[in-house]
Amino acid sequence: MGFMSSVVVVIPCYNETRRLASDQFGRLVAAGPSGARVSLLFVDDGSTDSTRLLLESLRSRMGDHVDILALPENRGKAEAVRAGLGRAVASGADITGYIDADLATPVGEVLRLIATLLDRTDISAVIGSRIAYLGTDIRRRAARHYLGRMFASAASLILGEQIYDTQCGAKFFRTGLPLTRAIDEPFHSRWAFDVELLGRFLAASGTAIEVPLVRWSDVSGSKMKPVDMVRAGLDLIDIARHLSHRRRVSGQR
Repeated sequence: MGFMSSVVVVIPCYNETRRLASDQFGRLVAAGPSGARVSLLFVDDGSTDSTRLLLESLRSRMGDHVDILALPENRGKAEAVRAGLGRAVASGADITGYIDADLATPVGEVLRLIATLLDRTDISAVIGSRIAYLGTDIRRRAARHYLGRMFASAASLILGEQIYDTQCGAKFFRTGLPLTRAIDEPFHSRWAFDVELLGRFLAASGTAIEVPLVRWSDVSGSKMKPVDMVRAGLDLIDIARHLSHRRRVSGQR
């Protein structure tokens, strides 16, 4: 048997009993790209409902394809993702990334992102991008879409890169120094950590591309509200200062 790449998919969870797409995760493991072994790392971010029981049930059915990292208290999605990525890196994964527990980005699209990163050895990250155009099925509430467009424009200015969708909850990274540096300390922002993560990654000479999704849909019960997008916008000011310091340290402008 040839070399098998280890892929660890991080799924942050906080009170996800009603939204966890537990019946679909088996397909994510079983239908993994050729030459890769996909495993799932669920990060229970201090849930107070029966999320942990649901995750334990998944692990009992799927065996060593599922791992659970239980945080002692709720720390927010940013820290849950960072903790999960750190655990994946420490486990020796070749590729890791994160998706939402509700699988708003469907299994087929997640697998396509992973396959793209496996095939494109010239890049070290892929970012799902929700671009609605003819032939796609991108279902996003209008208010979130237009707030997202304004946010993405501001985020692109801070990152110094033209990125259409910084906030899509499906991103995958090749493990290595850029990712290690990107998660080396807690994020300054609770609401815009995706921008901060990408900024740190790029400042450490990581390379990334956006991959337009064919399918994506809002799932009811999302914890991200329009007011949180406003908070995320305010967080961009602090992120800009933080990234400026990182770039100076790394020798970038």
